[in-house]
Amino acid sequence: MIKILHLSDIHMGSGFTHGRTNPETGLNTRLEDFVNTLSRCIDSAIALPVDLVLFGGDAFPDATPPPYVQEAFASQFRRLVDAQIPTVLLVGNHDQHSQGQGGASLCIYRTLGVPGFIVGDTIKTHRIETKSGPVQVMTLPWLTRSTLLTRPETEDLSLSEVNELLIKRLEPRLEGEIRRLDPEVPTVLLAHLMADRANLGAERFLAVGKGFTLPLSLLTRPCFDYVALGHVHKHQNLNKSNDPPVVYPGSIERVDFSEEKEDKGYVMLQLERGRAQWEFCPLSVRSFITIEVDVSDATEPQAAILKAIAKKNIHEAVVRLIYKLRSEQLDLIDNATLHSSLSEAHSYTIQAELVSQLARPRLPELGSSASIDPMEALKTYLANREDLKDIAAQMLEEAEKLLAAEEEVWLESVASSKEDNNQPSPMAVGNADNQLNFL
Repeated sequence: MIKILHLSDIHMGSGFTHGRTNPETGLNTRLEDFVNTLSRCIDSAIALPVDLVLFGGDAFPDATPPPYVQEAFASQFRRLVDAQIPTVLLVGNHDQHSQGQGGASLCIYRTLGVPGFIVGDTIKTHRIETKSGPVQVMTLPWLTRSTLLTRPETEDLSLSEVNELLIKRLEPRLEGEIRRLDPEVPTVLLAHLMADRANLGAERFLAVGKGFTLPLSLLTRPCFDYVALGHVHKHQNLNKSNDPPVVYPGSIERVDFSEEKEDKGYVMLQLERGRAQWEFCPLSVRSFITIEVDVSDATEPQAAILKAIAKKNIHEAVVRLIYKLRSEQLDLIDNATLHSSLSEAHSYTIQAELVSQLARPRLPELGSSASIDPMEALKTYLANREDLKDIAAQMLEEAEKLLAAEEEVWLESVASSKEDNNQPSPMAVGNADNQLNFL
C-alpha cells in the first residue's frame, strides 16, 4: 500500500486583518497560525512516514506573495525534501498571475530543480517511484476562461458557451493522457477545479463568477483510484460510492468568518490499484466566533450585550460582535466596557447597527477594521430588514448575477484587447502556453 498525504488551499498570508503583530517575531500572528498548521501537516507526513505528499493548489492568496511569506511556505516543504518524501505541487487559481499570464508562483520550485518536487502547471501524467512502489499522478491545474476568450472562435459566444467549449477541448486531452496510463499502476487525478456537485465554502466569496464548473462524470473514471481535489475550502467527498473517492480536503486554516463552522484538516490515504482507503484528519485551528445580539427591546442593552459575550468561549479566538439597537439607546452603551469584555480574544471587531423602520444604516465599526465581502455585507443588511424578508432570497440571487456579470464584462474586455497586445511579454510563456497546448 502506498501512503499519501493530501492537503490543499493553504492560502499562506491570508487573513492578516484578523491578527496582530507579534512583538517577539515582528510577524502577523495569523501568518504564524498558518505556518504552525502547515507544520503539523508536514509533521504527520514525516512521522508516519508517507510515501508521497499531494498539494491541491492555492499556496498563497495571490501569485506575488511577499518574500517572507514565500520563505515561510518553502521552509516547511523543504522538510519533505530532507525526509526524501516526493511532493507534487499543483497550480491553483490563486497561484496564477492575472489571466494566466507570466507563469505561476510555484514554478520557481521546478526552475530551482528542488529534488523530489513536481510542479503541476499543465495536464500531464507523472510516474513517481516511491519507497512502497510506483504511482501515477495526473495533474490538472486550474484552467482559465480568459485563455480561450482571446481566441477568434469565441468572439460571439456567451460565457456558458465558452465553458462548454472549454470542456469539449479538455475531454480529448484527458482521454489522451488516460490512454497512456499503465493499467497495473495505482493512479491519482490531482486537480484544482470546481466540480458540479461541490458544496461551496469560502472560495465562493474569494472568486465569485470566475472559472468554470466541470461535470463529476469527467472525474469518476475507472482508471482513477483516487481523485484529489483542491479549490473548495469545505471538506467533502463528492462520490459517496467511493469508486473512486472524489475528495476535497478543504483548506487547512480558516480564511475568514464564512468558514467559521467548517472543520479544517487534511486527508491520509492508503492506495493500491483498484482500492483507496482514506481518512479525514482534522486540525485544531484558531476559532472564529460571531456574537450577534439584538438589544433594541432591552431595557438594559449593555447588560444584554455583556451577557451574550459571556456565553461564548472567546479566549484567543477571532471574534466579531454585532449588536442592534435603537438610536436613543446609544448613550447607554459604554464602548470601553465592551472592549474590556472582549480583551481575552485574539482579535475582535465591534459592529453596531441602528434599528429603524425606514432604514438601518451601519454605524462606523468600533473595533479594528476588517474587510467585508459584498455578499456577506448584503446578507447582513437583509437580515436587519424585516420589510425585505419576503424578497431577500431573490435579492441575493440577483446580486450574485450582478457579480458574475461584472466578471463577464471584465473577461470580454480581455478578449477585445487582444488586437492591441499581439506580442506576449517575456514573462507570459509559462502557464499560458501550457494551457494553450491543449486548447
